[in-house]
Amino acid sequence: MAATGSFRMVSEEEQAMRSKLEHLTVKDHGPVFGPCQKLPGHAVQKAKDELTETDERRASALKELRAAMKERAAEGDDLAKLVLDQFGEKPDSLMLRFLRARKFEVVRAHELMKGYVRFRKEYPELFENLTPEAVRSTIEAGYPVVLPSRDKYGRVVLLFNIENWDLEEITFDEILRAYCVILEKLLENEETQINGFVLIENFKGFTMQHASGIKPAELKKMVDMLQDSFPARFKAVHVTHQPWYFTTTYNVVKPFMKSKLLERVFVHGDELINYFKEFDADFLPEDFDGKASVADCQAIATKLFGSEDTAL
Repeated sequence: MAATGSFRMVSEEEQAMRSKLEHLTVKDHGPVFGPCQKLPGHAVQKAKDELTETDERRASALKELRAAMKERAAEGDDLAKLVLDQFGEKPDSLMLRFLRARKFEVVRAHELMKGYVRFRKEYPELFENLTPEAVRSTIEAGYPVVLPSRDKYGRVVLLFNIENWDLEEITFDEILRAYCVILEKLLENEETQINGFVLIENFKGFTMQHASGIKPAELKKMVDMLQDSFPARFKAVHVTHQPWYFTTTYNVVKPFMKSKLLERVFVHGDELINYFKEFDADFLPEDFDGKASVADCQAIATKLFGSEDTAL
């Protein structure tokens, strides 16, 4: 008796791409800064496998999302109305960011769009006069650093070294504003939309003054930024060299974090074996326990913005 059911033949090219995905290095990916001229074949395969993205699904999901935006707004949902006002006339390329961030599940993508406008409504102080020039000095000071190469998984790596941070000189809000500009700018790149971001935070210089100076409301604001407020895939947060009293600060943050984000936080302390399984030492700068030179933050700001000065 013949077997019943359906199956799909996997092409040799697809098998080869899946095999390549298991053995990627930092050299296999496109640039971090600027638009993506052409997606690498392995990134296309990753989008297909992880995000269910195909040409057909992309076209149908975009159509469904635009219809959902109109339907939800017509139902009287205030946030849905704001979504329609802000995105109704925007190009498909912008809609695609939200679909990729939610694996082409249209309802969840629309909820993320509501989260995007909600975050800006709840924290207007982060977005007032928000231009690249307004945050340039913060980024040039290294808060945060954007590594100029992707990690072996194709993720953009954002670094934060707390050691020399003076809370009075650069406020918590100013740093969050810098993150907001960086995320918006780098999400223009399709490879980043697919592969996402990873954050590394070196807490070696975390002082009691830092611990007492950062307010719970500010920590919540940071968590809100990482959760359901940007069309970004935040794949992991790695914390190194934290002192014992870091636990107090982390315990303040935890209640604001959903289980998915909590599962993606890795607190290493001074034991870095698993850290170096994720990141090659040759790839990381010296101040993050690597062998590469310390990042040139002024050069990074220039790569990010050039002479551009436009409000987000």
